[in-house]
Order: sequence, then C-alpha cells, then structure tokens
Amino acid sequence: MKAMILAAGVGSRLAPLTDETPKALIPVGGVPMLERALLRLKDAGAKSFVVNVHHHAQKTADFCAELSRRHGVPVSVSREDDLLLDTGGALKKAAALLRGREPFFVHNADVLTDLDLRALYAAHLESGALATLSVRERESTRAYLFDAKGRFAGHDDRGAGRTTWAKSAVPDAQRLSFAGIHVISPALLDMMAEGGVFSITKTYLRLAGSGADLRAFRADRWAWHDIGTPEKLAAAEAWAAQSR
Repeated sequence: MKAMILAAGVGSRLAPLTDETPKALIPVGGVPMLERALLRLKDAGAKSFVVNVHHHAQKTADFCAELSRRHGVPVSVSREDDLLLDTGGALKKAAALLRGREPFFVHNADVLTDLDLRALYAAHLESGALATLSVRERESTRAYLFDAKGRFAGHDDRGAGRTTWAKSAVPDAQRLSFAGIHVISPALLDMMAEGGVFSITKTYLRLAGSGADLRAFRADRWAWHDIGTPEKLAAAEAWAAQSR
C-alpha cells in the first residue's frame, strides 16, 4: 500500500514560524507534523510514501531522506519548486509514483488526528468506491455535500457564496467538512482530465457528475486538529500533550 502526504503548503498564517521552517516540519509535541503523518500511515499498513514539496522544498526533501533512513521505508519526493499545484495538481504530478493495484492514502501534513486509518481503508475496500473522503460535522466556510447514502454530491463554499452540485441539487444534503485524509483507488489517476493548478474537488465534482462513486467516511468520533493558525497550533499542542 502507498500513501501520499501533502506537505507543500506555505503556511502564511503561521508566520513568522514558517518564514524559515516548512509548515509540514513544524513540531507538535516535539514531533514534526510530517513525521507524525508518516508514522500513523505506516502503522495503518502503508509501505511506501510520496511527499510533495514547495515552500522551503529542499528542507522538506532532506527531512524525507532522514525519515526514510530512520523508519526504514521508501519516501519519494514530488517537487513543486516553481509552482504550488494545489491538491489535484499535486496528485496528478505524482501519479507515476502512486500507480499500483491497491488503493492509496492521501493525507494532509497539517492534520493531527487519532482517526482509525485502518477502518477508513477497510470502508473504502468494502464499498468499492473510487474515493473515500474522511469528513466530519464542524463549522467551516467550505464543505462537501453528500446524499442520504453518503455519496458525494457537491461542494458548498459559503465564503464565495457558491454551491456547486455534481449533478442536480440534492434535497436535505449533508454538509460535512473534509478532514484532510482520503483513500483513492488507482483508477482515478487516469481519470484526471484537469491540468495545471487545480483542487481535487474539481475532479471529484466532474467524476461524480458522470456517475463515479465517491463516498463519505464519518470521522466525528475521533479527535481532529489542523495547525493552520497559531490558535489552532496551540490547540493541537494541548491535545497532543493530553494524549501522551
């Protein structure tokens, strides 16, 4: 099983912490976030890793080499030195490194959670979905929309005042925020018609509109933090301290 960790983000809201340190290498509880994600994915069965890099790219690439040596797993680097490609563009650029027979994880490096990754992967295998998205009920300006059977139906961006449906509007759709972790079947890699800089949401909307099965995995029962702001980083630190 493979896993991709999205570690290219600039983390501008965390400045000055990120002026010299990549966001993915910011430690929580003394452990860099990238290492935390890799160890949890390894524990869930991932055997090899792909990490995309952009902000302070060489620092992250050097750390990936260190992780590979320390933890005995191959870690490939997908470089986005000149242009940050967003989630979809990053996945498409790394496609050659991710292809295989088994579904793979995609995990945001800035997410801290005790989500049962094995349960997420098992749910994906059981449903036969093209992608399975970890989601939870929380306040957020942007969220995914799902029908009563948990199938991806659209995207709601309250900040932009825009709701985009994959097909027609779904009455009583569940509005659930993405938790930063998905499992993707390798067939999706050859279905990515988008190019350049693009969000994976754009691909999901198009594929769901043509009948692809994309599923929700409810992650509400597990703790979840991101480190996007100083306040969120402090909350993540507090949770990590309690969880030792």
